[in-house]
Amino acid sequence: MAAAALEARDVVKTFQEGREPVAVLHGVSLELRAGEVAVLEGPSGSGKTTLLSILGCILTPTSGSVIVDGLEIDPRRPGRLPAVRKRSIGFVFQQFNLFPALTALENVEYALNIKGITGGAAHAQAAALLERVGLAERARFLPRDLSGGQKQRVAIARALAGTPPILLADEPTANLDSQIGTQILQLFRELATREGRALLIVTHDPKVRDIADRVLRIRDGRIAA
Repeated sequence: MAAAALEARDVVKTFQEGREPVAVLHGVSLELRAGEVAVLEGPSGSGKTTLLSILGCILTPTSGSVIVDGLEIDPRRPGRLPAVRKRSIGFVFQQFNLFPALTALENVEYALNIKGITGGAAHAQAAALLERVGLAERARFLPRDLSGGQKQRVAIARALAGTPPILLADEPTANLDSQIGTQILQLFRELATREGRALLIVTHDPKVRDIADRVLRIRDGRIAA
């Protein structure tokens, strides 16, 4: 059995709203293994995005632990989170988070630069990643000149920059038509099967289940049995 690439153990997350603490996650535990595609489903307000942000080292848990690619995250040292993200995690954000002044190619190149890949190597890898998501002909376009689906594919290409072993995706097919969505799902399945990457996909799209090894459901901050 493949080793766990990503693990949460009894993760609790509480936010302070005024004087009252509000618990969003209640002791969530899960494992994501190399070469696996897992889908996380749940209604709005169930804690999906908060959990994804903790697993992606954007937030720290209030208690419990997260282990990323063999490294346990210390919630008392949040300054280390960017280094862990840079090393191990590709994140596909639902709202794209592209830099508006950079072209599609430059957005992907920038992600590579952050990971220490620069110059011609970054340019070549960025071009190859855009071609992989079917956007080679839009490489020189700014985000304002791209459709929602094209922006999503740039975001996916950027998440793949530097070949991270773990890919987390928040509604990655929400802005794609059915044909492109199917192509992206096939790419995700290939990343797991052929390249051994671990993928966790938060989605409401039932088609994503077709490529999944497991479907996890979260409700009221707890993983359903």
